[in-house]
Amino acid sequence: MIVAGEASGEMYGAQIANAIRALSPEIRFFGMGGNCMREAGVETLVDANVMAVMGLVEVVAHLPTIVRGFTTLKKKLHADPPDLLILIDYPDFNLRLAKVAKKAGVKVLYFISPQVWAWRSHRVHGIGRVVDMMAVLFPFEVPFYQKANVPVTFVGHPLLDLVKPTMKRDEALASLGLDPQRRCVGLFPGSRRSELQKLLPIILESAQILKERMPDLQFVLPRATSLKDEDLAPYLAGTRLEVKVVAGRNHDVMSGCDAVIAASGTVVMELALVGVPHVIIYKMSTLTYEIGKRVINVPHIGISNIVAEKRMVQELLQHEAEPVPIADEIDALLNRPGYAAQMREDFAAMRVKLGNGGALGRVARLALEMMK
Repeated sequence: MIVAGEASGEMYGAQIANAIRALSPEIRFFGMGGNCMREAGVETLVDANVMAVMGLVEVVAHLPTIVRGFTTLKKKLHADPPDLLILIDYPDFNLRLAKVAKKAGVKVLYFISPQVWAWRSHRVHGIGRVVDMMAVLFPFEVPFYQKANVPVTFVGHPLLDLVKPTMKRDEALASLGLDPQRRCVGLFPGSRRSELQKLLPIILESAQILKERMPDLQFVLPRATSLKDEDLAPYLAGTRLEVKVVAGRNHDVMSGCDAVIAASGTVVMELALVGVPHVIIYKMSTLTYEIGKRVINVPHIGISNIVAEKRMVQELLQHEAEPVPIADEIDALLNRPGYAAQMREDFAAMRVKLGNGGALGRVARLALEMMK
C-alpha cells in the first residue's frame, strides 16, 4: 500500500511503484494517490486530489472528506493487509495510519520525514513507535532520528533526478507558444484549491502591476496535475491580464522563465535546482499562522532556504504577501542583474548539499528488503 496526500507526494509514489515493479514485477499496488499513481498502475482507493489541504482551519473545514478517506484505508489495512505500507509525507494523516498499520502487523516505510526538526519535535518518539524505517531526504535529518533511536536511512532528494529540463530558455518559450524575445514571469499558485483561493488573486494582481511597469512582460502559469482548468477559470476570467496556462510541463515552463512568483512548497526546491530566480509567498488563516509562528523552530519556510541555511530567496508571508511587495521583488530580480546572479550562485551551492541522485531507486530497494 502506498499513501500520498498531494501532488508532489503522489508523483513520488508513482515513481517508487515503477522502480519497485522494475525489480519485482509481480508486486501489486493500491492506496491513496492521484493521476500519476493511477498511470503507474496503483489502484487508488482514495483520491488524493480531494485530500490536499494545509492549515488548521482549512483541515477542519475538510474534516468529513479526510475522515472518510482515512476510514477506507483503515478498513483495507485490516481486511487485506499489505506486505508493506509506504507512507509519503502528509504527516498528520499518515502517522495516524502508521499506528493502524502497526496494530495490524504491517511494516511501515516512511518516505519524506515530517518536519519534526522544524516544529513539534516531541513527535519523533511517537514516530519511533509506529514506523519501521524512516527514509529521509536531507543529511541533517539522520542524526536527529538516530538520537531518538528511530531506524533511519538517508536516500537523498528525488528532485535531483526528476528536475531535468530538456530545453533552453528560448526553445522552451517557443514550444509553449510564447515569445523568446520578451521577458517571461512564471505564476506558480500551488497545487491545492485552497491555495488558489488565497494566493492566485494576489499573484494576478502582482502580475498586473508588473505589466504596467514593464509592458513587454508575458506570463505563464503551469497547472498542477491535481487541478483542472475549471479550477483556474474563475480567477483568470476576473483579470485583464493575458496568461498562458500550461498543463503537465512544469520544468519546461521553469526553463522559460526569467523570474517566478511561487507558493511555498516542493516547487521552490525545483526552481532552485533549475536555477530560476523567484520569490516565495504564502497565506493561511490567521489562526493557523498565529499558532504556527509560535511553534516553528526554523528561521525560513522555503525548504531550499532551510537546506542552504540562509535566506537565498525572499519569503513574503501572510500580511507581507501583497501585490506591491511581490511586484517589487520580481522587479528587482528582472532589473538588477547582480541580485539575480547572486541567487543563482546560492542555488548551485545548495545543490551540492543534497548529494547524488538515485533517491527513488534506493527507496524501492529498501522497500523490497523490508518485504523479504
